[in-house]
Amino acid sequence: MVVAGRRFGKTFLAVPELLRMAWGPDREAWYVAPTYRQAKQIVWRKLKRLAAPWTAGKPNESDLSIDLRWGSRIALRGADNYDSLRGVGLNGLVLDEYADIAEEAWTEALRPMLSDRLGSALFIGTPKGRNHFFRLYQKARAAEDWGAYQFTTLDGGNVLPSEIEAAREDLDERTFRQEYEASFENLFAGVAYYCFAPGIHAAKKIEYDPHFPLCWSLDFNIDPACSVIGQVIDTTTRDQAMLGRQTSEIRILDELVLPDTRTIEACDAFLKRITERGWLKEGRTLTVYVFGDATGASGHSSSLKTDWQTVREFLQHVPEIKAAFYVPQANPPVRDRITAVNSTLRSQSGEARMKIDPRCRELQKDFEAVCWKRDAAGNALNDIAKNDPKRTHISDALGYLVWHYRPLREWGGPRSTVIV
Repeated sequence: MVVAGRRFGKTFLAVPELLRMAWGPDREAWYVAPTYRQAKQIVWRKLKRLAAPWTAGKPNESDLSIDLRWGSRIALRGADNYDSLRGVGLNGLVLDEYADIAEEAWTEALRPMLSDRLGSALFIGTPKGRNHFFRLYQKARAAEDWGAYQFTTLDGGNVLPSEIEAAREDLDERTFRQEYEASFENLFAGVAYYCFAPGIHAAKKIEYDPHFPLCWSLDFNIDPACSVIGQVIDTTTRDQAMLGRQTSEIRILDELVLPDTRTIEACDAFLKRITERGWLKEGRTLTVYVFGDATGASGHSSSLKTDWQTVREFLQHVPEIKAAFYVPQANPPVRDRITAVNSTLRSQSGEARMKIDPRCRELQKDFEAVCWKRDAAGNALNDIAKNDPKRTHISDALGYLVWHYRPLREWGGPRSTVIV
């Protein structure tokens, strides 16, 4: 078993290992990814290139298999329909991103296929919580006929140290340890927003800065209807600017949590609140950036207008407001959105890039109460529990704003060296 950080070089490990497993007459070696499409995308081109000196004829593009001159075969398969994999004897097997493969694919389908040929298996992947990958890794560490290895992203030599340090500043501590240090973390157990600390993030009143636009981010729930009002402040220092780096801080000035409220009523409440606070003044233009739930673009049976059409038309009729809308076509995955909020609250390097006014009490309650959902067996799921109808909506609204400014980047970065 090889547990490794992102961009460690797992594919460059898998391809030579497949050739080694198929080295000899009448041998069969498989590479299995979570899906057939992933198998093709991840390893097919690299395998064809490396195996070219020993292939017998052209690779089979439809079956994703390569016949070797001595009568052996290497094939790529997907574990998404693992029942269809039964029936072949294997000398070798590589399971890539095993944390994303169903445990039953190994125990019920693939493990028996190694028995008659006394085949070997290589499990490789990045941790994804303490699931079956973690349990098998623990078993491998204690078993005499298993090998267990753990490598960080830096160990692979394929990602620059400067990129890893940049990721340390971008990600919260648990996510960084999982993705770059190959640590088995309980990301989806307990409180979802575990990086929130009232004494750090909500310690004092947040002042409105007229030099920056106002941000309004909405979650289109009805009871309660929730939205947050804030600003994104450029905090880039002169030294950071010279290095080409830009930093910002998200400041949440106020919240709107309205029972049994329709979208048009939420718009009225927003206009009233920013007027009361003195942020909207007659005769002066206020720039408002609007964010929120992508599902608000869908129509409702109770109205011919969508939620976003209602918001747009309302703000168009307020002459002092110049509005710009930033609404994605689809919402980000819940897991990624919460990770983005956590990394903004506190990165692995300890930097806090969010401040919240103490009067945002409902948002603080969400941070302290929203937990990950569990199944009947008590296993953590990749979704949040919604047992309390008052919870999750205001933190969702904040998450849409955070995701726009601080989306999760693609893992990894430029290779410094590639060694096979």
